[in-house]
Amino acid sequence: MTTEIRTVQAGEVMRYADGIRDVYASAFAAPPWNEDPAEADVYAERLARDALRPGFTGAVATAGETVTGFATAWITPEHFPADRSYGQVAQALGAGRTRAWLCGALEVNELAVAPEAHGGGLGAALLDAVTGAAPGGRCWLLTSVRAEAALRLYERTGWRRVGTSVPGKVALVVLLGPRHPGREEAGGGR
Repeated sequence: MTTEIRTVQAGEVMRYADGIRDVYASAFAAPPWNEDPAEADVYAERLARDALRPGFTGAVATAGETVTGFATAWITPEHFPADRSYGQVAQALGAGRTRAWLCGALEVNELAVAPEAHGGGLGAALLDAVTGAAPGGRCWLLTSVRAEAALRLYERTGWRRVGTSVPGKVALVVLLGPRHPGREEAGGGR
């Protein structure tokens, strides 16, 4: 069956909420995330709020009526948030680099592919679909260094790790997109 990728905006994304929830549950149950399936319900609730963020965009992959992957992104506010892992990111990068590299940039919040759909380029296609309109090529994301398969995908598609470690037990790393103007200054190689 052919997989189709659709870019969706705030008003459309909830049409796919049940399928997105299922993909989230299967994708994040595995290491390094090891999330309880109930976290997928929490994510589905958060998705409805996230869709209201300025600059929200999403991409959904479907095979027939089945959601096989998704990605979500939005514009990081000019006043950098302090909740979730943002505070750790700001601490690691410092105020100047946080403002220059991340504020006003497109932030990839989630990217997940159902395990049975791995290996076919779906993750790269979703990432491209959701970041295509990044302002000035400025897009970024945050993941764990323990998410080895995800890091391979990001680096294979031109994303670059920021050379500064993010403090905390999750071992997070910031990556800048392939056209981000701060890539060279970010160091980190790869």
